[in-house]
Amino acid sequence: MTDAVPTTEGKGLALSPGALAGLKVIDLTRVLGGPYCTMILSDHGAEVIKIEPPQGDEVRDWGPPFHESDASYFIGVNRNKRSLALDLSKPEGRAVLLTLLEGADVLVENYKPGSMEKWGIGYDTLSRRFPGLVHCRVSGFGADGPLGALPGYDAVIQAMVGLMSINGNDGTGPLRMGTPIVDIATGLYSCIGILMALQERTRSGKGQFLDMTLHDCGMALLHPQAANHFLNGRRPKATGNPHPNISPYSKYRTKTCEIFCAIGNDPTFRRFCAFLGLDDLPGDPRFLTNALRVTNRAELDAILDARLAEEDGHELTDRLLRSGVPAGPVLHVDETIQAAHTAHRQMVTELGWYRGLGTPIKMSRTPGGTRAAPPRFNEHGAAILAQHGFTEEQIAELAATGIVVDKRRS
Repeated sequence: MTDAVPTTEGKGLALSPGALAGLKVIDLTRVLGGPYCTMILSDHGAEVIKIEPPQGDEVRDWGPPFHESDASYFIGVNRNKRSLALDLSKPEGRAVLLTLLEGADVLVENYKPGSMEKWGIGYDTLSRRFPGLVHCRVSGFGADGPLGALPGYDAVIQAMVGLMSINGNDGTGPLRMGTPIVDIATGLYSCIGILMALQERTRSGKGQFLDMTLHDCGMALLHPQAANHFLNGRRPKATGNPHPNISPYSKYRTKTCEIFCAIGNDPTFRRFCAFLGLDDLPGDPRFLTNALRVTNRAELDAILDARLAEEDGHELTDRLLRSGVPAGPVLHVDETIQAAHTAHRQMVTELGWYRGLGTPIKMSRTPGGTRAAPPRFNEHGAAILAQHGFTEEQIAELAATGIVVDKRRS
């Protein structure tokens, strides 16, 4: 299925201009956190002009796999945008940027803190010329403090904020999460912050500066481990699949596949046990409450492992879900992409050669979705400049002097 074709949740509604139609976003970001943020905005109708440096967004090279010269890493977070390659290190390039900012609502950038200020286009300068502009800066650690202006990458932040220490188990030691969770979370938090600032602007008429960091957004993911530590003073440790605060809440092996069961309260535990024919288990003194089940987790898991070992996991979890017990098979990525419910929820989107994950934000009147494939390098450069009043002669001059770049520089 596709959300590029005009449908939404099976209702046959045309793909609307989007909830953010009319919003103009200048995107100076690269890699993942910033582009993920601006893709969310573009999915829902914002006009996003992606301004790339002469070398291009480096994740165009982060492959294989590739489509033509662009890596999947770039393709996955840059749909619905238009690309202009501009050399901001030169005054003429910055002059072009200022022209593009006329009428813009949002600027998102992830240059090293201090770079925009060095070029004379930091927030203090821009806010005087564009008082309604929402300026979102994404950085590793912020501009000041003990780690101010130092570089940050997802995996390094995972290590530094404690996320690796609570992932994995005793056998693996601290383990990087398989998805770049800090970058993605930073993109999500940045998008939320931008929308908050735009909402406040409707009252004040003023824009503001958003100081978004991978460090802060990574720390914000430390739940429930930080909450546990604040209360008991103990160092949280990696528990592998089991939940540190709930039991049974873990992975189990069946005859056909591994499954995950998430039993969050006493009534669900009783229902789960009754479903499995373990009627005496809820009355066992070791398992009367969740706190006792956490304390006696090993004994409970041994009983469940033995009971579940001969079950068909796919069939069992389907019946468990339909009886109100949260459980599901442990699927691989290719399996979940092909699943029937994935298709029903329009979570795979297609447009021409492009195929990606659909938007999870489902809106009844203004559905978002795929409007355009990810742009090639400087694909829309001339059109963007013409839209902003540049003549053919001026556009040719900008290209001839290397201010606008047609081919990526090494």
